[in-house]
Amino acid sequence: MSSVLDIYAKSEHLLGIEESTQILHSVFLTLLEDEGIGSVLDIGCGRGSFMRQAEAAGIACSGIDLSPLMAEAAQQKGLDVTCKNICEVSGRYEAAVAIFDVLNFIPPNALVPFFQCVADVLSEEGIFIVDVNSEYGFSDVAQGSMSAEDDHGFLSVNAIYENEQLWSEFTLFERQDDTRYIKFQETIVQYYHSLETLRNNGALKLVEDHPLSLYDVDDKMLLIFKKGQ
Repeated sequence: MSSVLDIYAKSEHLLGIEESTQILHSVFLTLLEDEGIGSVLDIGCGRGSFMRQAEAAGIACSGIDLSPLMAEAAQQKGLDVTCKNICEVSGRYEAAVAIFDVLNFIPPNALVPFFQCVADVLSEEGIFIVDVNSEYGFSDVAQGSMSAEDDHGFLSVNAIYENEQLWSEFTLFERQDDTRYIKFQETIVQYYHSLETLRNNGALKLVEDHPLSLYDVDDKMLLIFKKGQ
């Protein structure tokens, strides 16, 4: 798993998702502020850019990520981030967030235990805010090929959506010097989760669901779950 996550960490800057990420961060932060949230756990926090915004808004923030490279990058910014699974977290938070497809990386048979572990870290009536890809977002937006390069390397991604799974082959050539590159190649799998499946998670109540458009109309869904309902 770490090698798959590492290739994403190494190539994230070439994916062209900065603007979309900022849009999501703004939406999530507004929701937390509207709810008067004082503490939040960022699940799949990456390099911690959302955490920095949350802390600037006066929200105490901790983060976890399964990628050692991502966690280390966040730690170097002075953020409270550890490389661990949600089920290894022992603290309590008023809210948890999982931003930009985090839930879509979880296989269907792992959703129920994941939601139970999220519920376990929430305080009474705590909330969990997450975005997920719609099926249209996978089949008509994410599916296809792209490539990008900069002074540090070249990335190619080929994505195929079938049987409610998006298979994305990442091929990264990372520059070592003027003549040498190192090749990394991994296939990353994401899973479509229907609203009904997510509603029946067994631990948290779905209280709000809204369509969200990042790249096309209604390519994502924004969901808010609550504990203690």
